[in-house]
Amino acid sequence: MDVEAFFEGMPFASLLGIEVTECADGHAEGRLEMSEELSWNEDRLMAHGGVTFTLADTVGGAALVSLVDQPVPTIDMRIDYLDAGTGDLYAEAEVVRQGGDVGVVDVDVFAAEDDTLIADARGVYKTG
Repeated sequence: MDVEAFFEGMPFASLLGIEVTECADGHAEGRLEMSEELSWNEDRLMAHGGVTFTLADTVGGAALVSLVDQPVPTIDMRIDYLDAGTGDLYAEAEVVRQGGDVGVVDVDVFAAEDDTLIADARGVYKTG
C-alpha cells in the first residue's frame, strides 16, 4: 500500500490541506498550512479545534498504517489542547501498541513558527 498516496487521496484531509510528509516504521509526520477558512476567530488566524484534531487523527492513523499496510478506522481519540494554534501546524506521531485488533498512537501537534506544543493526543484505531 502506498501510504502517502492513500492519505493524499483522503477527501477531508485534502479539503483542510493536510499533508503527510513522513510515514514509516510506526512514525509519521504531517503539516497543515493555516488559512482564514480554518480559523475560529475572524480577527486573527487561530486554528479551530476540529482542524487541530483532524491533523492529529490523520497523522496518527498514518503512523499505524505504515505498520499494518491497510486503512485503520479511528475507534477513539482523546486530545488535550495546550495552546492556541495561530499559524501553520505540524504533527508527529508514534505507535505505542500494534495489536491484532487495535493499535494505539500518541500524537503531538506543534506551531510551525516556534515549535510550541499546542496539543497532545492519543488515538485508538482498528487494525483487524
